[in-house]
Amino acid sequence: MLVNGIATDLLSAFDRGLHYGDGLFETLAVIDGIPCLWERHMRRLCLGCDRLGIHRPDTRLLRHEAERETGEMPRGVLKIILTRGSGGRGYRPPNPQQACRVLHAFSWPDYPADWAHRGVQLRVCDSRLGLNPTLAGIKHLGRLEQVLARSEWDEPAIAEGLMLDTEGRVVEGTMTNLFLRKGDRLYTPELGACGTAGVVRELVMDLAEDAGLTLSVTHLFLRDVFKADAAFLTNSVIGFWPVKRLEDRDLEVPAVPPAFSESLLAKVYSE
Repeated sequence: MLVNGIATDLLSAFDRGLHYGDGLFETLAVIDGIPCLWERHMRRLCLGCDRLGIHRPDTRLLRHEAERETGEMPRGVLKIILTRGSGGRGYRPPNPQQACRVLHAFSWPDYPADWAHRGVQLRVCDSRLGLNPTLAGIKHLGRLEQVLARSEWDEPAIAEGLMLDTEGRVVEGTMTNLFLRKGDRLYTPELGACGTAGVVRELVMDLAEDAGLTLSVTHLFLRDVFKADAAFLTNSVIGFWPVKRLEDRDLEVPAVPPAFSESLLAKVYSE
């Protein structure tokens, strides 16, 4: 683990990330020591900094530290945390501020290999996402809603939980973005009020038209999910998981033409 470029697992007890969740994070797949989708992750991190008023990091320095931390790791996960740094008691941000960066490499998660091909089971969570347009889209440190949602089930066969907002709109999974397919049209939830705009979600949106799939970003409700022909989940580590079952509803697998999912995964783990 690196904290501000130093190999240590010690962080100041005054850090505002610890006290207030005052910061951001990015989770990247690592293949052969290379952090994947780097430019897309850095764009989102910098967008989050602008939203929160945290100084943008030197992304070249971050890349250097990322490569130090991952070394020649054949396959793993890199987490980058950026906080506003340390401060005294109270919510008012310190002035001047000295942002703190933490990089930590993890082993690859042991998800069942067949989830990527045969599909996963998805449940609907009771925990809801609150509405806050200022925080919508960015990957801020305040993740208690996801923590509560993920604590709702222990069944190993259920891979992910679907989260709604307080208005009943479908938003995302606890750790993934959601896409639905009806015919040759894809739908993904609009994230203007809450939710995380994933970098693989962005990549799907970039690739859909070339694959002959019309994409709509719109408000979705549970009735839309249950009427879909197919669904799939995305994030930077799993890449792509088709959904074979939502609650008691079976969905089509494969969720999209194999050429599309193969092209997507090739870019997820190489860009």
